[in-house]
Amino acid sequence: MNVLKPDIDREPTEAEARAALDVLERYSLSGQPAIGGYYPVFAASYPDHPVDEAYRATLPDMQNGPASTIRGADRMIQHVGVSGFRVPMQVATRAGPREVDVDVTGTVSLAAGRKGINMSRLLRSFYDHAERLDFTSVEAALDAYRQEIESADARLLLRFSLPLRVESLRSRLTGWQYYDVAMEVVHSEAGPRRILHLDYVYSSTCPCSLELSEHARRVRGQLATPHSQRSLARISVEVTDDVTLEDLIDMARARIPTETQVMVKREDEQAFAELNAANPVFVEDAVRLLAEGLAALPGTADFRVAASHQESLHNHDAVSVLTHGALFAAAVPDLHLFPSLTA
Repeated sequence: MNVLKPDIDREPTEAEARAALDVLERYSLSGQPAIGGYYPVFAASYPDHPVDEAYRATLPDMQNGPASTIRGADRMIQHVGVSGFRVPMQVATRAGPREVDVDVTGTVSLAAGRKGINMSRLLRSFYDHAERLDFTSVEAALDAYRQEIESADARLLLRFSLPLRVESLRSRLTGWQYYDVAMEVVHSEAGPRRILHLDYVYSSTCPCSLELSEHARRVRGQLATPHSQRSLARISVEVTDDVTLEDLIDMARARIPTETQVMVKREDEQAFAELNAANPVFVEDAVRLLAEGLAALPGTADFRVAASHQESLHNHDAVSVLTHGALFAAAVPDLHLFPSLTA
């Protein structure tokens, strides 16, 4: 057996290192005391170790270390937390509660001089308070965590797909429409702000293409069809009263009635063609129509409407963003917003 002496003047070989490690492992299993404080007695099996408050107090807490342990610039961090935390929850709808799979993003601000946050506490606060998927429960979870870690700002974003049964235009068949939606609470020293997000998918017939097609029919007797495409509007609105996601969906349907269909028979397809011809819309029209609807909806405040018409004429999309109020105002739009507007 090879034993490396402290005064060895060469690099040990892999075989020598493995032999030395084998000696240490066999020594640890013998139950002998540590050697010079360097080699503790290692356990080779997973123990069912009881944990009490006294033991828990001995565990190191690296996130709450002193400012001297901060690496990099000792500056405030605006958002730090968790993303992709998933949990099933019950959301209320007019037809009754629905269980949905919720994707949670939770962040807080971290002041300069603070090493870090205990992210598991955020999740525990969420489980303790967010039994139902409503703003009251979300605010309670966020406020508890914000106060526990003494953070000035905190945010919870809950994203999910909301299934609602919808009826066809003329056949009266019904099917499930799924809406990508989110509930968000932004909490600061000034108090909480509630935000609803909705992705509304619709068909947009180009007004210019419609008029050119009709011109070809009228002037030359030439059959022509206007181009239309699947389109998406992302609505984000601060709510100050009891405004629901279904209220937002109703508003969007009223302003842009050409929502994509679920169940379709021939009479429904014909009706959809007629509906599109009666409601041609540019991307600029879309955001203005929805902004008009939001402004008229009681219980709403600041909002942003972003729309993308995924052109069937061009090899690019037509996009537009309209904001109202300081909450969503930005001189430079989020560069990730437009690529994510995919219907």
